[in-house]
Amino acid sequence: MSHFWSDLVAGLTPYVPGEQPKLPDLVKLNTNENPYPPSPRALEALRGEIGDNLRLYPDPNSDRLKAAIATYYQITPRQVFVGNGSDEVLAHAFLGLLKHDAPLLFPDISYSFYPVYCGLYGIEGRGVPLNDRFEIRVDDYLDAPACGAVIFPNPNAPTGRLLPLAEVERLLTGGPDVVVVVDEAYIDFGGPGCKSAITLVDKYPNLLVVQTLSKSRSLAGLRVGFAVGHADLIEALERIKNSFNSYPLDRLAIAGATAAIEDRAYFEATRLAVIASREQLVRDMTAIGFDVLPSAANFIFARHPAHDAGDLAAALRARNIIVRHFRQPRIEQYLRITIGSDPQCAALVAALREIVEICR
Repeated sequence: MSHFWSDLVAGLTPYVPGEQPKLPDLVKLNTNENPYPPSPRALEALRGEIGDNLRLYPDPNSDRLKAAIATYYQITPRQVFVGNGSDEVLAHAFLGLLKHDAPLLFPDISYSFYPVYCGLYGIEGRGVPLNDRFEIRVDDYLDAPACGAVIFPNPNAPTGRLLPLAEVERLLTGGPDVVVVVDEAYIDFGGPGCKSAITLVDKYPNLLVVQTLSKSRSLAGLRVGFAVGHADLIEALERIKNSFNSYPLDRLAIAGATAAIEDRAYFEATRLAVIASREQLVRDMTAIGFDVLPSAANFIFARHPAHDAGDLAAALRARNIIVRHFRQPRIEQYLRITIGSDPQCAALVAALREIVEICR
């Protein structure tokens, strides 16, 4: 440990991102990337932005992108904030909206960046246990001692379980003086009847909804995220952003993200294809003995009652298939598996069937 470090840095436990191995012929199902390429319109917009204009700073307000998001969700640009990936948007929300004297509540099994941000910004975080079915129980938040704010992913990660919009609204109604951040990185994979909490922002001034273009719009490499909420909440994020980095999105990111948002037909086709592949994978894995949690995301969370999850992950790796294994209480026997292309999913199922047969 360097003696030049501040006390804050010395005490941090950083987030550990999913592995990005550089192996040939790899079936990579560990970081929830989309198996389909970005929108052709987005790629065309990126190519069109490469030129002399790169010597100029980008629009610090990203007005084109905000306008596209506002049009898509039928809100106003004043209700939209954009940032360098949803992680940066969340970071600004932690500092600008979630840092209070009372503790911040979030699920005990959830996105592991939340406690990292708590450590970085000196926030008291408190994990609220999921129930035995790995579901968020709204009553546990409403009945908790006074809290400063609430944040949770919906669908939750890594479990993939969806909290119905009616339950989100019940949480908002029960704590009107508490900011609630709903992290919707995977909401577009929820399927029929699954609506974003963005539909509630005009009704609840304490609601902030965060999304990303990394998953359902296949732009993980571009790093674009956004938040939607009451203009007062958005202003808080803008104040943080402009005190930290006035130009978080470059010209390529603004152009590509705007085109991706505007290409609705491609978005619908690819997200529905991922959903169909997920449902087929659930059927195939159930047939070989896996227990699979209901998923509204582009991944599944599964266990085999007769086989150790760590051993399964190792056996898959030996076959050049990478999945995510979390070594933490309650979920150490589960694997989080990204929905890949249909050939990738077929290769996964074939490998698991072989492993299960060998280990009998």
